[in-house]
Amino acid sequence: MAEQNNLLLRRYREFRSAADAVTAAWRDRREVAAVALIGSLAAAPWKEVPRFSTYRRAGIALWHEYSDVDLAVWLTDLGDLDGLRRAKDRALRALLEDNGVGVASHQVDAFIIDPDTDRYLGRLCQFNRCPKGKSECRVPGCGATKLLRQHEGFRWRPESLAGDRMLRLFDRATGQIHRAADLPLPKDE
Repeated sequence: MAEQNNLLLRRYREFRSAADAVTAAWRDRREVAAVALIGSLAAAPWKEVPRFSTYRRAGIALWHEYSDVDLAVWLTDLGDLDGLRRAKDRALRALLEDNGVGVASHQVDAFIIDPDTDRYLGRLCQFNRCPKGKSECRVPGCGATKLLRQHEGFRWRPESLAGDRMLRLFDRATGQIHRAADLPLPKDE
């Protein structure tokens, strides 16, 4: 159990490091007004009875199992989403090469937000061209703005941007920069 808990907390740290690496790469891009960590990774880790049958049957609680990084990205211009995607991919490759932290590009979701209204616009597409000819590309509205992906059945929750549900990593207007990896973690019990 201790080994499994350590693995789950390590993955939590790795995902937060990936959020920091991608945010650092995006800070240099003039169209990026702000970046925030949202979703479960923005909260302190918690324990729960997991899906693993061995632990579930015994009612043993482990640290939550994180599967991806969700970043809200406020963009002033949608003209170079491919450049944004490539910067993310380069940052993740460097994180692996320099630190041995492997987080795949598809595990980092970028939710594109209008900086004036906080309106959700879509997600940064993982594909290198638009349209790619995949079934995902046939969702209504997908690709209306090149490489701005729409997901069938997805409903954005504006409360994801509430101050207590996100961790702002970068804000160009205020000069604010925070690192997700610097936040304290609980000691495993």
